This record gives sequence, structure tokens and C-alpha cells, in this order.
Amino acid sequence: MGEELQVVIKNAVVVNAIIKKFYWQAITLILGIVVLCFPYPAIADWTHPLSFSNAELSRHNFAGESLQAAEFSNANLEMTNFVGADLRGAVLSASVMTQANLQGADLTNAMVDQVNLTGANLSDVVLKEALLLRAIFANVNIEGADFTDAILDKAQIKELCTKASGVNTKTGVKTRDSLGCQ
Repeated sequence: MGEELQVVIKNAVVVNAIIKKFYWQAITLILGIVVLCFPYPAIADWTHPLSFSNAELSRHNFAGESLQAAEFSNANLEMTNFVGADLRGAVLSASVMTQANLQGADLTNAMVDQVNLTGANLSDVVLKEALLLRAIFANVNIEGADFTDAILDKAQIKELCTKASGVNTKTGVKTRDSLGCQ
């Protein structure tokens, strides 16, 4: 009977080890399924874009601010200061930006269509791949502005080429070259 008891105990230990191994494999499998099926959103340093649509922001100071993908459509931005601001992907459609100062601002991929820029300072601005159709460029300073791949109509390009000069300090592109001036 002593030998039989030892065999039963040995078998119980083996069964117990198998159960523990199975238990941990099952737990690992369940956790893996939970992680794959219910992923948590990545926590990043990103906030929803700011919205200033239809806002009265004349003479506001946005100098040096990060305003990526901000919404300024139909806003009054007359005499607003955007010097050195990051406006990549911003939407400024149908806004009034007369006498605004955008010197050195980055408006890459921005929507600046139907915007009144009369008297604005666009010196050293980056407008790469920006949408600028029907924007008004009367009396603007575009010295050193980079319009590479911006969407403009022929009349706008002709008007801008009459005042185009300088080289953009960030991109190294000549304003006349970025507009395709003859």
C-alpha cells in the first residue's frame, strides 16, 4: 500500500503541474485576446484643433503660437499678429485678414481661399501646398514668401509676380521661383 500511495501522490503532483501550466497558458491567451480585440487609444501629445470660426479676433496676438489645423473660417482677423505662428493645415477660408502680420508664419497645407489679405505682411511666409484660390493680395508684402505647389489661379500668379522678390529663410526657395514667374 505504501508504493500505491507514492504512485498516487506522484500522479497528483504531475496532474497539478499540468493544470498550472494550462492555467497560465489560458490566462496568457485571454489577455492576448483582450489586448488585440480592445486596443486602448494611443495617448499622444495631441489635442483637438482650435476653432475660431466666425470669431471677432481683430488685433489679436497669435505670434509664435502653435495653431496647427486651427479653424478660422469666416473670422475677422484684421490687423491680427501671426508672426512666426505655426498654422500648418489651418483653415482660414473666407476670413478678413486685412493688414494682418504673418511674417515668418508656416501655412503649409493651409486653406486660405477667399481670404481678403489686403495690406497684409506675408514676408518670409511658407505657403507650400496651400489653397489660395480667390484670395485678395492687394498691397501685400510677399518678400521671401514660398508659394511652392500652392494652388493659385493665373491672375493671382500674374499679380504676385509683379511684387515677388527675396528668398525664404526657412526653405531657401526664391519667391519668384516658387510662383513660377517668368
